[in-house]
Amino acid sequence: MVGMDIGGTVRERAARELRDRILTGALPAGTRIDLDAITAEFATSRTPVREALLELSFEGLVRVAPRSGITVIGISSADVLDSFTILGVLTGQAAAWAAERVTDEELDQLRALAAGVAEHSGDDAIGEANWRFHQAIHRAAHSPRLLAAIKQAARVVPTNFLVLFPEHEKHSLSEHEELLDALEKRDADHARVIAEHHVLEAGRSLADWLDRRNDHRSGSLPTAR
Repeated sequence: MVGMDIGGTVRERAARELRDRILTGALPAGTRIDLDAITAEFATSRTPVREALLELSFEGLVRVAPRSGITVIGISSADVLDSFTILGVLTGQAAAWAAERVTDEELDQLRALAAGVAEHSGDDAIGEANWRFHQAIHRAAHSPRLLAAIKQAARVVPTNFLVLFPEHEKHSLSEHEELLDALEKRDADHARVIAEHHVLEAGRSLADWLDRRNDHRSGSLPTAR
């Protein structure tokens, strides 16, 4: 599963962590965000946290109002499906171009990165290994414009996706191998289909999971995952 950048400044890390909490429902719609508490949690000054929240407001995830403060708007399962569909189209195009443009050296690197993902199966480090693998495929498309668009669109993917959805792990690993085979055969059409399906299935899982969480909060389900 494609993931977003794991590095960044204090502002970027704060935005990513808060975004993850909103995307996974840990911060549900209507939650008031305490700026001082978040600042203390991230052991930083108010400025980067304020900038991170402003970034999330531009993404439509929080509302920043002078009097009422900062309130989580949240994200609906329909929004998740739309966002993952867009991301799927972009990653599919990246895979197609990678099949046409990847070098032998890049293919060797991708094989090594895919092995690294498999090695971390079952532990929390799989998220970072998975991100590095997909990032390398995107770079193999040799299109800076597409890479920038994917980075923007991939913000909707929680960084701990494979930890939240361990059932995706085995399926994800097999699709990695299938995708690598398509790249090696220079089969752009097959690479596009695999990459796009990879992302769409992840989006459906997250959307269904959010619906279950919301049903649980409203009392429709006895338990939540």
